[in-house]
Amino acid sequence: MSIFNVFTLMGGIATFLYGMDLMGRALEQTAGSKLQGILSKMTSSPIRGLLLGLAVTAVIQSSGATTVMAVGFVNSGLMELHQAIGVIMGANIGTTVTGWLLSLSGLEGDSFFIEMLNPNAWSPILGFIGIFLYMMSKDRDRKRGVGKILIGFSLLMTGMSIMSSSMSPLADEPWFMNLFLSFSNPLLGVIAGAVLTALLQSSSASVGILQALTSTGAVTYSAAVPIIMGQNIGTTVTALISSAGANKNARRTAFVHLYFNVIGTVVFLCGFYGLNALLHFSFFNATANTFGIAIVHTVFNVVTTAILLPFNRLLERLAVLTVPDDKGETTEHNELLDNRLLSTPSVAVGRAMLTGGDMAEICRTALLQAMSTTRKWDDAIADEVSRKEEAIDHYEDVLGTYLVKLSAKNLSREDNRTVNTLLHTINDFERISDHAVNLLKAGREIKEKNIRFSKEALADLSVLEAALQDIVNRTVDAFQKNDCYAAGKIEPLEQVVDGLVREVKTRHIARLQAGACTIEYGFVLDDLLTNYERIADHCSNIAVAMIEVADDRFDTHEYLNHIKNGENPSFEKRYERYRGRYTFEPEEFSDQGA
Repeated sequence: MSIFNVFTLMGGIATFLYGMDLMGRALEQTAGSKLQGILSKMTSSPIRGLLLGLAVTAVIQSSGATTVMAVGFVNSGLMELHQAIGVIMGANIGTTVTGWLLSLSGLEGDSFFIEMLNPNAWSPILGFIGIFLYMMSKDRDRKRGVGKILIGFSLLMTGMSIMSSSMSPLADEPWFMNLFLSFSNPLLGVIAGAVLTALLQSSSASVGILQALTSTGAVTYSAAVPIIMGQNIGTTVTALISSAGANKNARRTAFVHLYFNVIGTVVFLCGFYGLNALLHFSFFNATANTFGIAIVHTVFNVVTTAILLPFNRLLERLAVLTVPDDKGETTEHNELLDNRLLSTPSVAVGRAMLTGGDMAEICRTALLQAMSTTRKWDDAIADEVSRKEEAIDHYEDVLGTYLVKLSAKNLSREDNRTVNTLLHTINDFERISDHAVNLLKAGREIKEKNIRFSKEALADLSVLEAALQDIVNRTVDAFQKNDCYAAGKIEPLEQVVDGLVREVKTRHIARLQAGACTIEYGFVLDDLLTNYERIADHCSNIAVAMIEVADDRFDTHEYLNHIKNGENPSFEKRYERYRGRYTFEPEEFSDQGA
């Protein structure tokens, strides 16, 4: 084997690894919201968790990345440790997909059907189609993502072919044959597989390289089996490194991954060599091929999962013993958003959207509680509203920082819209919570000054507050569901709230002139109305941002002018419907003060 063969081998490995990375990232990016949907179905069922891990790994082509996601979810409190165990087991099975895909390159035959099953026959044309789609489509377009998938697959198969051809001369090298004979020693084989995978940070890639080595004829099943076992151990390094600095449960998740593969390796090797001693497998010293490697890899992961899945709680206890709780330790803090998820942007976007939804829900609850204190003061409720306002400030800071990091990633068009929507709306939710605190101040003033509202004033405020609660509920629901149709119903209701505010002021002035109201009440009323009107304005901002970002533009004034100038019949119909729903009783003044 000459130095030029070594250069060719290095180029083949580089092409292979880049193709795998490009295809995996493009698959994850193109899957986008579907991947988010899969990950949102977290469950305590080990079987469903296993299927979840299998599906995600099959999409992103990396069990290490899936395990890192599991660590991130546990660290942020989105997933419990026992849920992550099933996901990790499923990830180990999902990673075998790549091996089966690569094994097709070993097909040989003269028939057209056999030749067409070999990816080397049609990967060049896929690469051509992929580069055509990539160059002819716009940035973040779905066709561009599909093009990158095809290019990645073509590079993957090209790299595999280059590695196989460059390694062929090794078949004539005695030292190389002796090297693989030494790997027949289970311990050496496991170490070699673990080290290679730890360096590549991908068991799929190391399995692919092992499959390429079968072209030399030096790889026997007695050597391949322990190497494959070691590869599964080596892939745990990624999760162990990523868990540094995480909370205890997240670190335990990484150790579960390690223990699962180590225990599985010990059990499988004992079973394999024990059965071989009794049955003398005919294939034991036979030369392995690409199909054989894929079969061994799959059988190991499926058998290991089948054996250890019923003992998932024991794995959890073992991890807890490794990372024990400190005496007297309180419940540890979960991060709102984990930076580990940024390595899989579509998942990070989904997590950010869920966090934004949580922020909106806290905002809604705080506002409704604050409104109640204007009628009946409650110290406990006031304290809770203040705590929620501080929590919302924290949400805004964390989300803002996280979204800036996400913006720098290569996102799909849909994910990019989600990020932009969050960036344009989280400040409005924070401002609504500020107005909730302002309502607390008004409620405290009403209590301290013993201000009593007249029956008419209470009736007027009840109508306005019902409309305000309606618009806030509609806004939060539309935001959480990312429902632009529902968001389109916010602006006409905001116009109704503005009209109601003006009417309440007018009716108050009329009562003031008639001597049925006091100046002191008027000051408090003005504070309430100002906050109510601004809350409705922020609801409008959120709805308009959702609609405009979904249409790939952001011109608020143009949108509002368009719907308010009679160019949108549905706006007028909705406005009239809401206006009819929120009306005041005919004016009847009371003689009992404010």
